[in-house]
Amino acid sequence: MRVVTPMTLGWKTWTKNDLIFGILLQTVAVFVIVLISKLQSIIGGEMGIVIGITMEITELVVIVGVPLALGLLWNQWAGGASGFLMGAFYALYWSGSFYGIQGSGTVLIAYVLSPMLIGYMAGALNKRSDNFKRILISASVASIIGGVVLFTIFQMSTANVVTGVSGFALTVLARILAAVLTAVVVKVFFWYGMGTQKRSIAKSD
Repeated sequence: MRVVTPMTLGWKTWTKNDLIFGILLQTVAVFVIVLISKLQSIIGGEMGIVIGITMEITELVVIVGVPLALGLLWNQWAGGASGFLMGAFYALYWSGSFYGIQGSGTVLIAYVLSPMLIGYMAGALNKRSDNFKRILISASVASIIGGVVLFTIFQMSTANVVTGVSGFALTVLARILAAVLTAVVVKVFFWYGMGTQKRSIAKSD
């Protein structure tokens, strides 16, 4: 019986990919996020659409991308737990703006329940599969249902401002796009993990 042992890297073992994916891309991503947040002061004038896009990207990353990725990569419990935490943080962020407004509690709880559902459902459907089609289907189904649930709960609140066909499209279709992008990222993570496993097997031979 062949025993597979993990590959151990020495402190002198570094590659170009370590620099690119470990340092460079992360640093660039940080400054891109900061740049987006500063567009209003940099460009000036009416920046309502830019602010709206920035807020939408923030929402999709925090309460869709993170729980979705953890659910797909790990399991439904990790996805659900991270969705609950990220949703709670996001609801807390908006709680000040909704302070004293009747019906705001329903909107805020929707921000908690939707990502929790998305993360759990993605993990339950994918079961840590590295097949891209299954990843994509699991991510899309979870995100669509999570978006529909979010939109539906919103309609139960007197504080809701997300209404009509345009509101539904913004809530649901944006999550489909986030699901596709997250599925690609997850597949890349699986590629990296599979590559490490193959190197470990080769070393044990």
